[in-house]
Amino acid sequence: MDLDVLNMFVIAGGTLAIPILAFVASFLLWPSALIRIYYWYWRRTLGMQVRYANYDDYQFCYSCRGRPGYRPSILMLHGFSAHKDMWLSIVKFLPKNLHLVCVDMPGHEGTTRSDLDDYSITGQAKRIHQCIKLNRRPFHLVGTSMGGNVAGVYAAQYPEDVCSLTLICPAGLPSTTDSKFIKQLQELQESKRIDRIPLIPSTPEEMADMLKLCSYVRFKVPQQILQGLVDVRIPHNDFYRKLFLEIVDEKSRHSLHENMSKIKVPTQVIWGKQDQVLDVSGASVLGSAIPDCHVYILENCGHSVVVERPRKTANLILEFLALLHSIDNNKKQA
Repeated sequence: MDLDVLNMFVIAGGTLAIPILAFVASFLLWPSALIRIYYWYWRRTLGMQVRYANYDDYQFCYSCRGRPGYRPSILMLHGFSAHKDMWLSIVKFLPKNLHLVCVDMPGHEGTTRSDLDDYSITGQAKRIHQCIKLNRRPFHLVGTSMGGNVAGVYAAQYPEDVCSLTLICPAGLPSTTDSKFIKQLQELQESKRIDRIPLIPSTPEEMADMLKLCSYVRFKVPQQILQGLVDVRIPHNDFYRKLFLEIVDEKSRHSLHENMSKIKVPTQVIWGKQDQVLDVSGASVLGSAIPDCHVYILENCGHSVVVERPRKTANLILEFLALLHSIDNNKKQA
């Protein structure tokens, strides 16, 4: 074989080997870095841009896509210990002409974390109202779990901002039956091991247990990825414990229930039938209390509706918005 041709193959092989070796090294040694790159790539692919909103010395981090138009903007609030990128699985199935804003909740990811801040549900709603100023209001508000609790309180406290509401397995409601998660908390409290909260994993094994608790679908997650997910969270676990104790305190525990009678906008409730974190009976509580409420119970789905059923959830939101738009048009023509 000609020496030049041989050199060409060696160079080509080396060029291909470098990124492969880098990927393998990242997967084995720095899985948390690989997870961050994964989210960065997914945001870029979906056209989501990271931005910041400031109020005095407070900073909110959020990602957005599209521009305000004739359709309402959509503001999305994630759950406890998550971040704005949890919505990417749903964003994938939403039209690019919709104006989307996904925020990092107070103290999470790129948003300011302060020991002096009020992390109660009402306090979080107030912070979002102060800092997130969408150019076109009212907007459609979406929240899941803790974010659903905040979203419901926000809609009750600031009705002029919101034209419609989607609550996905929202917290903040009393339940007639203790969920698996509540039973685990009770057992930990009795054994005085409340520091080991199931939603705040510190090992790959605890992370696997949390995923099983939150999902009906059994995802096969490699050990290295579990380690990466834990590595990303561990620096924030002290904050998560403080936040958890704040939102289960009497001041916030039933915030949505205390405010649901004040919600006057059309509301959509989506809940996984096999939710082991929050009792699905909360869906009927909201359905009875809110005048214009549309309830959807998803079969074979747990608490992590956004992850387990992203396409279905996106379609339900779009159908709900289309229905409201049609009703609004009929009123204008009447």
